Amino acid sequence: MENKDIRVCVGLSGGVDSSVAALLLKRQGYDVFALFMQNWNDASTTLHGDCEWEEDRFVAEMVARKIGIPFYFVDLSKEYRKRVVDYMFEEYSRGRTPNPDVLCNREIKFDAFLKCALKLGADMVATGHYCRKELCVDRSGQPVQDAAGRPVYRLLAGSDPDKDQSYFLCQLNQEQLSRALFPIGDIVKPEVRRLAREADLPSADKKDSQGICFIGKVDLPTFLQQVLRPAEGDVVEVYDAYYAVNGHYRFCQDVLRSLYRVDCDEASGAGGAEVRPAGDDPVCAKTVHYDQDRIAALPDEQLVRLSEPVRYDIAFETETYRSGKRHIKKTRYRENPFGKIVGRHDGAQFYTVGQRKGLNIGGHREPLFVIDTDVEKNIIYVGEGGSHKGLYRSCLRIMPEDIHWIHGDLEMSLGEIRRYRVRIRYRQPLQDAFLVRRASGMFILFDRPQRGITSGQFAVWYDGDELCGSGPIA
Repeated sequence: MENKDIRVCVGLSGGVDSSVAALLLKRQGYDVFALFMQNWNDASTTLHGDCEWEEDRFVAEMVARKIGIPFYFVDLSKEYRKRVVDYMFEEYSRGRTPNPDVLCNREIKFDAFLKCALKLGADMVATGHYCRKELCVDRSGQPVQDAAGRPVYRLLAGSDPDKDQSYFLCQLNQEQLSRALFPIGDIVKPEVRRLAREADLPSADKKDSQGICFIGKVDLPTFLQQVLRPAEGDVVEVYDAYYAVNGHYRFCQDVLRSLYRVDCDEASGAGGAEVRPAGDDPVCAKTVHYDQDRIAALPDEQLVRLSEPVRYDIAFETETYRSGKRHIKKTRYRENPFGKIVGRHDGAQFYTVGQRKGLNIGGHREPLFVIDTDVEKNIIYVGEGGSHKGLYRSCLRIMPEDIHWIHGDLEMSLGEIRRYRVRIRYRQPLQDAFLVRRASGMFILFDRPQRGITSGQFAVWYDGDELCGSGPIA
């Protein structure tokens, strides 16, 4: 089939990336039309208070006119609120940190929007994502087909390492990929800007969008307070001494040491070294080499425990004392070797592991970071410094029902162990890890302890440039 016979709907957002995507498709001879989707119309939640979508629509319409393609509009705000925003509120209420951009792609751009485009006669949907797709082929170079005889597609990272957005598409399935085009996935951002300026597109110098997908920049606590009520609670600083007596932390250290390769055992000495970061390095300075046979022998129960974060239970007792010339009777907390109440907050559900800003607590040499939140007791636990033990974990778990593979040929069988490169947040450098498939879930064991592993965020694994699978962190 020639390009002119393929009708492509471009999700034209008003930004430079989707504009150049439309431009390239038009030049390649496709039958192109633009569809702008409105997903949010509540200006009161944005920091600047403007209806951002109205300006975006105006620019998108000018771009379509400049390129010479039809322009359509669709309001998907009800679907977006139900399938993305309500999900956000639910996750934050449970003390988890969702990724709305991943959900927006799975539920809106490549579902609700795709269905709308197909009704308008589209064969394919194109977006301005920096990622690539290609047909799977076997060793002889023949296209791979699924059981129904349909072609199988791979999802690849974008060619621009600074803009790769494959992470946000980690939940797409084969049906969605079969309808998707990513025209700018194999070019870099400066080239996209150059093409836009050469074509005199109105979006050529438009700044990239920031904040929550289709909502824009928001003050997150204010945004969440539409549904989640503020409630004052304690901010507890956890001291290093706590980990020496915490049974779960010691268990994790013992299990990790038991997985060392023989050469690591000898190098670390009889007692073994603590598996934790050194200094302020954002990842552990020491790469740990694990023995795959020892990982395979680890019981499910121990893997589950290893994947769980340290939980904090520090009790504070009060005492009375007399103060001042009049010896006024007052109450204070007794000193505790494991921690101290250092401030107050407006609701544990408004904070996330690894967060630094918004605590507003002084008197420390190094910054404070959130290391845990307890939404039931409404307590935030913090640690001083970027190398605090509470910030780092070596293992995470994805529940069995949440494991997602881009195509079935990649799926791991129960008991299988593979090496992948993994990221747990957008733009994080890829990290080396073992993936361990068990009946109780997928376990990701990192070569280096990872900072700020956060439940609700997506862990995504790659083999070279290929994005193989993903799942929300338990």
